[in-house]
Amino acid sequence: MPAKRSPARRPTMKDIAQRAGVSESAVSFALNDRPGVSDITRDRVRRVAEQLGWRPSTAARQLSGEGTATVGLVLARPADTLGVDSFFLQLISGIQEVLAERHLGLLFQVVEDVDDECAVYRRWWAEHRVDGVLVVDPRTDDARPDLLDELGLPAVVIGGAPDARHPGLSTVWADDAGAMASVVGRLYELGHRRIVHIAGLPGLAHTERRIRTLRAEAERRGLAEVCSVTTDYSDAEGAAVTRRVLEGGVLGGGSPPTALVYDNDVMAVAGVAAATLLGFSVPGDVSVVAWEDSALCRMVKPWLSALSRDTVAFGRTAAVELTSLLDGGPARAVGVPVPGLIERDSTGPCGPCGA
Repeated sequence: MPAKRSPARRPTMKDIAQRAGVSESAVSFALNDRPGVSDITRDRVRRVAEQLGWRPSTAARQLSGEGTATVGLVLARPADTLGVDSFFLQLISGIQEVLAERHLGLLFQVVEDVDDECAVYRRWWAEHRVDGVLVVDPRTDDARPDLLDELGLPAVVIGGAPDARHPGLSTVWADDAGAMASVVGRLYELGHRRIVHIAGLPGLAHTERRIRTLRAEAERRGLAEVCSVTTDYSDAEGAAVTRRVLEGGVLGGGSPPTALVYDNDVMAVAGVAAATLLGFSVPGDVSVVAWEDSALCRMVKPWLSALSRDTVAFGRTAAVELTSLLDGGPARAVGVPVPGLIERDSTGPCGPCGA
């Protein structure tokens, strides 16, 4: 039997001290950026530490009260909808770019609901598992900001509107209202008067903002046959709701809509397939707009018109704001650019049947 290989030995502060010709206490002062050593010694110690590949121990950081070098992200959504949702994959990619630069880890967990999410925050806080958290899917009636304030856990809320009631939390927000207004305006210019918004989960702040904006834009333009229908973001519900609205089961008068706005790309693709099976032409009979642009929007026929934004940059911005909080910076509300509508083959002028 081959001999069991011993694990590689990690460099220690003692190794750095011997190589740099200083005491271990001097190494500690230098690496923790504390007074007690000269700038020349500090630079020499850090250079030697880099040469040896030394990294601070997470356990030691916890014991000394310096943190865990980890941030948390909890997602309270149906797990079976995540694998095909390009938004979260891109968001996490942007977050990870920033965390990797800072040598910070990401602790990720999926739970059933917000109550379970709050329980995770309490456990992480009690166990000193994370230094801060990124909060997604703000709710209209949300218990999480109060809890995070109570725990004193640094947090960035992604996608929420600025909230003066929680000045200690940072917010990175997108103008969903402005984006919905631009979509409705463009569809109106194309002659569409019967519009259905196939929305995401009810109770999410951005879902409610989009629904309110659609209603307000319809009232402003005198459109009586406009409504929103909430779903779970899945392709199955996207297709089922599409069939229902095209068969005249949603708008008054039993008429089908001439335009459909979906809250993500997955539902939009499923909706086009469902419409085609019912005999509807896209965009001849019904125009389609997806909220999130992705490669999926360009893998179907016709190519989907979609709202486009840099979701990776959205994630980077959120992570930068959290690291700023961890460095002692002030909480801020930071806006990202309004998503812009990219018109492709799935939208066109309203046909005679929709007039």
